Amino acid sequence: MRIVTWNINSLRLRLPLLGDLIRHLAPDVICLQETKVPDPLFPETALAELGYPHQIRRGMKGYNGVAILSRHALKPSDDTPDWCEKGDCRHVAARVKGAGGPVEIHNFYVPAGGDIPDTELNPKYAHKLAFLDEVTAWFRTHHLTRSVIVGDLNVAPLENDVWSHRQLLNVVSHTPSETTRLTDWMETGFVDAMRHFVPPAEKLYTWWSYRNRDWQASNRGRRLDHVWITPDLQDALDGMTVVREARNWTSPSDHVPVVIDLSA
Repeated sequence: MRIVTWNINSLRLRLPLLGDLIRHLAPDVICLQETKVPDPLFPETALAELGYPHQIRRGMKGYNGVAILSRHALKPSDDTPDWCEKGDCRHVAARVKGAGGPVEIHNFYVPAGGDIPDTELNPKYAHKLAFLDEVTAWFRTHHLTRSVIVGDLNVAPLENDVWSHRQLLNVVSHTPSETTRLTDWMETGFVDAMRHFVPPAEKLYTWWSYRNRDWQASNRGRRLDHVWITPDLQDALDGMTVVREARNWTSPSDHVPVVIDLSA
């Protein structure tokens, strides 16, 4: 099973790029974040023509939005909460048939948190921390097996998940309040699949700001996109790729896709 996760930053705008990605990688399952399209306008016919007739989405106009696209039948997981009671389309989950049985996939778009790392001055940062706390509490009481969490989690937890640990310690996405919470969430029963292949001592990024005129030369990246698996899938890990070249595509997202291969 090949799973791709990508913050596409507008599905309708970048649908041609998604088509290129599909032709290049032929994934079984695609998890998208920031689709930015309400459900009635979701391009389901175009995606079915690309080979993904099975689709589960939660979308809204102009912001957020998540979707799971699959070549194989999907069974929605309907017991997931409305995080922070905001109805803001940040999580969708489904089961898909694997070689060893169903695999449950949770696709998340965690709040970005604004620019100021202060819960009193910045409600967006307060929302992000509350979201992470609520999700962690839920997963502590829901012990999953044969499950995968993917998505733009908007936190770079490790020192080598950012271009400069020292300079970004007080920058939203790498503050201790965020990194501690993300680690707590992962430790509810998951393994960092990306770091299974790339040791923590090595740099690993999935996002480069639009503000960097030459993103490759500066290489001021962060790993905001993640793939976690339950331990019972660890032996099934076959490969992982960060599609770095996607950052150079015409009119790209500021995130690049991440591919995980499972013999499961």
